Amino acid sequence: MSRSKEMVKTAYHALEDKKAFDIKILDIRSVSSIADYFVIADGTSRNQVQAMCNNVEEYMEKSGFQMKSAEGYSEGGWILLDYYDIIIHIFSDEARRFYNIERIWSDGAVVSIQDL
Repeated sequence: MSRSKEMVKTAYHALEDKKAFDIKILDIRSVSSIADYFVIADGTSRNQVQAMCNNVEEYMEKSGFQMKSAEGYSEGGWILLDYYDIIIHIFSDEARRFYNIERIWSDGAVVSIQDL
């Protein structure tokens, strides 16, 4: 299994553990060179969004994956975690509807966790 797929699975399970809503995985390898995958999820409150972020960081660190950068934690509306090969977008439910990142990146293929 590729490293980026392992990273996606780790992030997915961390988000799932904190009851994230509508977790989506986009394979963007054929449309962009910035990353292999996007993982997108949302929560119902700032506290949940931040807890999801903290959990992802903890799971990824325990698995040996190093973060490149993070943005948006203090606001809690849209947190972006860049792990080089994958980028994790954690939204509030309102911000996710507003930014509609799945539409913007619709050329990427939606894949299920089972497909990895």
